Amino acid sequence: MDPVIVVGAGPVGLSVALALARLGVPSVVLDETPGQEETRPARTAVLRPDTAAFVGRLGCADALESAGTRWTAWRIMRRRRLVERVAFAPRTPDDAAGPAPASPVHLPQHALTRALRAALAREKLAEVVTGSRLADLEQDEHGISAHTRGPNGTWWRGSYLIGCDGPRSTVRKLLDIRFPGRTAVERHAVAALRCELPWPGEALLHRSPPRQGSGPGSEVSARPLADGLWRLDWLLPPGRELVTPDALVARIRDSLAGWSGTSPAEPGTGSTGTGPDGDGNRWHGPGRLVPPYELLDTGVHTVHHRLARRWRQGRAFLAGDAAHLLGALGTQGLDEGLRDAENLAWKLGLAWHHGASELLLDSYQAERRGAVAARLRAADQALPLLRDGRSVRWRTVLPGAARGRSTLLTDGHLGRGPLGAPPVYARTPLAPPAGAADGPLVETVPGAPVVDVAVTASDGSVVRLHDRLGQGLLVVLVAPGTTVWDRRHWQSAGLMPRLTSAVAALPMPAELLVTESYPGAAAHTVLLVRPDGHLVTALSGVRPEEMTACAEAVRGGAHGRGAGAARRAGSEGAPVRPAGAGEPAGLGTSGTSGAAPEVDRSDSSDTPDSSDASGAFGASGASDGAERGGSGERTTGADGATDAGGAMGADGATGARGAAEGRNGGAEGGETTGSAGTAGAPSPVDPVGTSMLHSESD
Repeated sequence: MDPVIVVGAGPVGLSVALALARLGVPSVVLDETPGQEETRPARTAVLRPDTAAFVGRLGCADALESAGTRWTAWRIMRRRRLVERVAFAPRTPDDAAGPAPASPVHLPQHALTRALRAALAREKLAEVVTGSRLADLEQDEHGISAHTRGPNGTWWRGSYLIGCDGPRSTVRKLLDIRFPGRTAVERHAVAALRCELPWPGEALLHRSPPRQGSGPGSEVSARPLADGLWRLDWLLPPGRELVTPDALVARIRDSLAGWSGTSPAEPGTGSTGTGPDGDGNRWHGPGRLVPPYELLDTGVHTVHHRLARRWRQGRAFLAGDAAHLLGALGTQGLDEGLRDAENLAWKLGLAWHHGASELLLDSYQAERRGAVAARLRAADQALPLLRDGRSVRWRTVLPGAARGRSTLLTDGHLGRGPLGAPPVYARTPLAPPAGAADGPLVETVPGAPVVDVAVTASDGSVVRLHDRLGQGLLVVLVAPGTTVWDRRHWQSAGLMPRLTSAVAALPMPAELLVTESYPGAAAHTVLLVRPDGHLVTALSGVRPEEMTACAEAVRGGAHGRGAGAARRAGSEGAPVRPAGAGEPAGLGTSGTSGAAPEVDRSDSSDTPDSSDASGAFGASGASDGAERGGSGERTTGADGATDAGGAMGADGATGARGAAEGRNGGAEGGETTGSAGTAGAPSPVDPVGTSMLHSESD
């Protein structure tokens, strides 16, 4: 069978190729760049615990630890008052879950991309072809063909194709898929610098800082990186005025002076350092002491909201910035792109090896597009409150809520609540039939990510549950007290013989694991977990028929729930390898089941279109984007070079080539177009039953 074609070699494209290789699926990555990732310290990524774990499983765990940093705490200040402080759980050898939340991982995006490239270079099943710009697509019932221009210009034949080629996606244009949404939802001035701040290791969001002089809506964040670096972001007022180098340096000094306190220095004196302007770090003003700092990189980050109308067309799929753009209120577009990659990879793995139903392939769009649309809708509803709270009543924005604005911002930045929590596929097309879903009650609802508990594998090793994700279905038996048993007795004790046989007979690859406990689960509870870590269902005891029905549903079987009967596109799944893992003490012999209340599975897959186009930085020293319809934002880095603030999405696709390219207009490059889509517009993106505020075809 032909390999999978991946268009785009940013973090999302490289991640999906690596995930496919782990599943034994060959791929070819078409990279239009020379393959050299530009070093941009101010262009960073914040990975939530689930996406960081996914990247770690792809072979980049060492890079996350060396190039990234985990914050010790998150704090929000308003003026001079500390409003909230969230302490993160310290790293422990076994990563045991504690009461404190896990910290995100903050690292430069170029470091992440280089680590993914290095991991992919070690894979025999994956090939990266540089200098290959996509020109045309053709697909039929047997596969898809891609034609590229450049030194390696030729026709490539593949079984499927994934467009991970950024905000100006050529794949999306060739498939004639609209990309509607709002332009310039937020703008931020960004700087990466080396300095010492009063709270080492802690990230800060400072609202209405006293020295900024920009009114109650001003906001600046400081997030630590490795090696003593910090990324600072200043929320800019709506509009398109340029951010001059002098204005940005003034912001840096003003913020550093405010955080470091005041000094009785005489007017015209201050600290000296290694500033980039030839005057050290001297601040000409009475009583303002600016600590030494070294400015490394700057930029202007323009956030858009966009969502592609379709994420699948035949054998072609969209992922990452090609499918969605977001980033307002601290949300992370790269997080969602990596979730796209994980969700799609295991489904294409099944399709490549065993054939797939249309239902399985369609479930990618239903699950991921619905989750991103809900995220964008939540951001659109919160924006008027957080950016113009005086003109909007709380209950009209968040009905029944009494949460503070700082809590909403914390949710977005830390990956909590509607703005940032990992998605719950509450009504996925892959949900099991009603009879197989009536299992015991556990704290994780069906469709939600499972808790990362310690589990025992078939070889007796104790690992984390998330470490086993990605290869197939996981069957987890909850058996308290089993650690006292020797592994050689597992296969013949309690429930294990029947459970081992049931797992071996499932219609898709599966592995049997045993855990001492799981939140809310009674002894002898059996959890079925998808390859991407979302719970299928919980069963009481060994129920082979229900387990088979659930596995058949996960692989897109024709059970008729949610999306009608599946249309088979390939052969039946082959029998899977036996996976006998467990421990006899507490394994029990009972196969009885306890009925649980019906879980509400309200569908999020048919949510209305909404979107976000998270533009970032243009290449340093380039003026092409600003001249040809980019964002028009300009600032200077440490070398004084002009930095065009066009859109550069999370997939690494440069967006500073101007909005005149294709049919995208200036909106995708960060340029405000039209009247309804300008920054600060309070109306939600793509409300139900209405047309989009802006789209490619407008």
